[in-house]
Amino acid sequence: MYRVGLAFAALLLAGPAQAQMPGDSMAVRHFYVEVAPAESLRVTTVGGGDPIVFIPGLFGSAFGYRHLLAALPAIGHGAVVIEPLGIGSSPRPHKASYSLTSQAERLSTALGRLGIGPAVVVAHAVGASMALRLAYRHPEQVKAIVSLDGGPAEAAATPGFRKAMRYVPWVKWLGGMKRLRPKIREGLVTASADTSWVTDEVVAGYTAGAQADLDGTLLAFLAMAEAREPEPLGPHLGEIRCPVRLVIGTAPHQGRIPESEIALLADRLPTFAVDSVSGAGQYLFEERPAAVVAVIRDVVQSLSPSVGLAH
Repeated sequence: MYRVGLAFAALLLAGPAQAQMPGDSMAVRHFYVEVAPAESLRVTTVGGGDPIVFIPGLFGSAFGYRHLLAALPAIGHGAVVIEPLGIGSSPRPHKASYSLTSQAERLSTALGRLGIGPAVVVAHAVGASMALRLAYRHPEQVKAIVSLDGGPAEAAATPGFRKAMRYVPWVKWLGGMKRLRPKIREGLVTASADTSWVTDEVVAGYTAGAQADLDGTLLAFLAMAEAREPEPLGPHLGEIRCPVRLVIGTAPHQGRIPESEIALLADRLPTFAVDSVSGAGQYLFEERPAAVVAVIRDVVQSLSPSVGLAH
């Protein structure tokens, strides 16, 4: 039973429906954008100016980016977080396609309906694979990609994820979120170098979305585990003309992008660079948010040297 609980601890980091976001002086908005019949994505916006677009990873949400959402308006940029279907507080229709390609197409539709683009896209973990697919399929919408410990994944679910899905019927019997929350904390700790950010409040924020709809979350994860991509990403990496910046934490941690994927990006992307953040793990935006903001600033300045971000 204990091993089953550990497996699901890593699978239930969905974001909150009502998360504590940056201060009241900022106009933070949460709303939904319809991208297809019976499908909509939750969008969080803050600040004005040219927006930076954020895509959470499989277990993320707008809540995870709260430090960046507070920092960007202060230096002259807005922020827009788009939570892919089944992630964060976006709906979890169990009959939808959860392939990374389908997710990229939904992101494209959302950007079009929001009137955003081309934009700098910041994506975490498997969200980076969605962003890379978006860039080669809709190059007019992506100005640059900042990947936070994410590579060219060919599937939303790892083999370990698929194996854990066999235990879905056991989850409620094991005690649901109350029983799993301590294991979720443990998963966040093992993925981090500086673990001071893993507080009770933060764990509650990361799990609120799943707690609000545990059945829907589990069904969506099952669909992700079974999803098959209509085409691989690897052969299309050379078609991505925008610059791609990979940011990785130097501390050993679970979930790190494999060296083989870094090598593939370096070999096939026309414009690619890697930044390292010392003393950080997978959740760079939690452990070292100032370093992430600095990378975003550098990327924007490299695109428009005469404008850039304010100092």
